[in-house]
This record gives sequence, structure tokens and C-alpha cells, in this order.
Amino acid sequence: MTPHLKLGEGSISPYVLVCGDPARAESIAKLCEKYEELAYNREYRTFLGTYKGQKITITSHGVGSAGASICFEELIKIGAKVIVRVGTCGSLQDGLGQGDHIIATGAVREDGVTPLLVPVGYPAISDAEVCLAIEKACKDLKAPYQRGIMLTSDLFYPGVLPSSLELYSKAGVPGVEMECSALFVIASLRKIRAGAIATIDGNPLKWDEGNYDPHGEKVTLGKKRMLQIGLEAMSAMSAAGL
Repeated sequence: MTPHLKLGEGSISPYVLVCGDPARAESIAKLCEKYEELAYNREYRTFLGTYKGQKITITSHGVGSAGASICFEELIKIGAKVIVRVGTCGSLQDGLGQGDHIIATGAVREDGVTPLLVPVGYPAISDAEVCLAIEKACKDLKAPYQRGIMLTSDLFYPGVLPSSLELYSKAGVPGVEMECSALFVIASLRKIRAGAIATIDGNPLKWDEGNYDPHGEKVTLGKKRMLQIGLEAMSAMSAAGL
């Protein structure tokens, strides 16, 4: 029994969708033909669902890389082979607006966990086949998306030090979130596959202009579509044995 997820080996499907919010995990489960809740401890809530005949695990990991990395490690210990994160992010480019999606091909490692696991020169990259499966689901559902390197940062509210958001915006990074680099590095180290798609809820460079609306209509519709994309991609990979 894992100490945080409260799950035993073999209790999950190896195909796992992860998200930050425990309520979002339930929302994903309710899109399945059938589901059961396996465990709920702290921010970690797990369901086992069946979508288009494929068994899919759904687990919430909370906010930030430190807690999320515990979730990823324990999922892998009990049998996860493919992990896809579905979550929200901030846009760093004017051409990407609320409700649009970003498929993360890799991540800038500004988290606090991965430098303690492996040197900073080790890349945080997603699996190519997983990315293609997510992209196909986006195309099938006619979802607005862009691929790119995500900035993963443990910083949400700025302090007295300057943030790196403007720097990475100039470098062409499409968005910023808080968990992808931990997922990609851990997946590479543990020899499993991982990917991620995020829905844009605003632009942190323009918060002062009111460009942040995580519960607005555009973002709500984008998040619902993202959950469908995650399930479609995961069920396709499961059916194909990827």
C-alpha cells in the first residue's frame, strides 16, 4: 500500500490521467461509461474508469511539483506505464487566449524537485508517441491548440525578486504551469511514457489588465474539452497497446 495514494500494486490501469484538482478527477471519471473510486487521501484522489472499453486510471496530484512528484512516483511503483497530465496554464504569447490548449513537448525546469533528482542539464521532455496521440485527439475534436515547451515554475504570486516570465515569453515559450517538468523528468528516469495538455486560463504578464479568469465561460468550455481530449488520447493508446 502506497503511503500517500493509499493504493496497492496492480490496483490501477497502467494508463493514467492526472490532474491537480480532486474535483476535476471526479469530473473526468463521470465522463466514463462506468467508474469506481479507489482511494482519497489528502489531495490524492483516484478513480478507475472504463472509457470506450478501455480501463483508465484517473488521479489528482494537487498543486505544485513537490506534491505532484510523490503522486507520480507512487503511481509508477504500482504499475503506471503512461501518464498524461490535464490541467490549466497561463499563456505567455499574445496569440494564445483563454480556453485554448497547449500540448507540452517539453518543459523548462524551474521546479524545486527535479534539480534534486538529476543535474539541470538533463532535459524534461514528453514522449513523442504520447504527444501525437494527444494532438490527434485535439484535431478530431477541432480544438484550438499549439505544441511547445512549457515553463514549469513553482512561483505563482511574485515577490520582490523578478520572475522569468518575460524572458521565456521572448524565447517563444507558449505557457507556464507548475508540474510538467517533474512529470517528464520522473517518467524518463523511471522509464515510462508521459505527456501533457493544458488549457489556458489567462496571461500572467497581463493579470493587472484582468487577463485571468479561471472560472469564466471560455476557460470552463476549454477545460471540459481538454478532459475529453485526455480520455480520447488515453483510450486510443490503451487500445493500440502503446
